Amino acid sequence: MDLEEELRLAVYSSFAGTSRPPRADDLAEQLALDIATVQVGLGELARARHLVLDESGQIVMAHPFSAVPLGFAVMGRQTLWWGGCAWDSFALPHLLRDEGEVLVSTRCPACSRPHAWNVGTDQPPHGDQIAHFLVPAAHMWDDVVHTCRHQRLFCSEDCVDAWCRQTRSTRGYVMDLHTLWRFASHWYDGRLEPGYARREPAAAKDYLQSVGLSGPFWGL
Repeated sequence: MDLEEELRLAVYSSFAGTSRPPRADDLAEQLALDIATVQVGLGELARARHLVLDESGQIVMAHPFSAVPLGFAVMGRQTLWWGGCAWDSFALPHLLRDEGEVLVSTRCPACSRPHAWNVGTDQPPHGDQIAHFLVPAAHMWDDVVHTCRHQRLFCSEDCVDAWCRQTRSTRGYVMDLHTLWRFASHWYDGRLEPGYARREPAAAKDYLQSVGLSGPFWGL
């Protein structure tokens, strides 16, 4: 196993087990490396879009995990995670299969109504809420924290439209809970296993189409 893969697995294992990212000195001690080597490796992982780092080099995200609140909380049997977005929050039980169902909670960005769902791997949760993705796929990595902050769940399409008026935003892509659950269910397969490779563009397009997503918003 190469150094970057060891680092990636260590970061993901920390998020999965404790909900927190490891510090560079923790990784250096765990992997018997010097901090400079760790920092270079984390930078490479960020360039490959396995991690998101802030300006000081601290780990902010390792999708679907987040070190900062972005609108969602995900409660497992003993661990509370920040959900990076609607997509990532619904993906967590599929990645953390030993958790069983998790409780995903949020508030509608338009009216602040609270929402919560038991989300598992067998079937989508019940509800008529709507997921709204503001940033088109081609630009999601321009500012990925901004992108995730604006992948939210609303009471209804009326609330989506009200929020767009309030924020002077152009309406993005909407999907129901069933589609969101199917979309999230296998997107992050393998991220906790050695040898994970980022999904190739052709495979990503096939996956999106298989769950019913299409059109220019997704680059399809």
